[in-house]
Amino acid sequence: MYRDIATKLVNAIQDGEFEVKLPTEAQLMERYHVSRNTIRKAIDLVYQQGLLRRVQGSGYFIASIQLRHKTVVNLSARTMPSSALHPRNLVSKVVTFDTIHSDAALAKQMQIEPDTELYRVIRLRYWHNKLYCLEKAYYLRSVVPYLSPEAVNNSIWDFLNEAYGIGIANSDDYLSLTNLTEEEAILLQLDHGDTYMALDSCNYYKNNSLLDFSHTVFVYPELALYFHTTNLANN
Repeated sequence: MYRDIATKLVNAIQDGEFEVKLPTEAQLMERYHVSRNTIRKAIDLVYQQGLLRRVQGSGYFIASIQLRHKTVVNLSARTMPSSALHPRNLVSKVVTFDTIHSDAALAKQMQIEPDTELYRVIRLRYWHNKLYCLEKAYYLRSVVPYLSPEAVNNSIWDFLNEAYGIGIANSDDYLSLTNLTEEEAILLQLDHGDTYMALDSCNYYKNNSLLDFSHTVFVYPELALYFHTTNLANN
């Protein structure tokens, strides 16, 4: 329950509903109809994502680095149920949706056996009527036996959560600058060899089992990716 409340708090923060600080615990208890203990655990989870800063005697304030004219995406929030890498309300244009078998290169990248059956999803995604990214994702058919066309056109993660109760437990993310391949340049209508930011992600669900691999090229103007890190030596 507290994880669901934490997700709702994150969404409210990202939507600008809470701009300066969170409501009081009592107000949140009334808002979500849960106990004080549940609210405290939810707030603590959001705090761990680096979205809040605690001021003794004053409550929790929204922690935001002031990046004017930037679009900030919080990658830390991916550890929360139903949270995703991308902003909400993206519009998708599906380029490819089919079933393939992994070749040697993809098998090595995903650390799976060659010829493993995968769903392949390639889609362009738009935000505020501007091209946001090109996303190539590969889902294990052994974990996801059915993926609906409706989900591919909307939110795959919402579908996986509702249909299979699957969410991201942890992920390995590699952020880099990449030169567009000829295929990517054609899809994005950009120049072959242009340099953009890319994120390669392996997502895992329970028991550290692989769910999918994705390669995302970001082209949205003035985009900033946010991470929250904790100094483990001080914990």
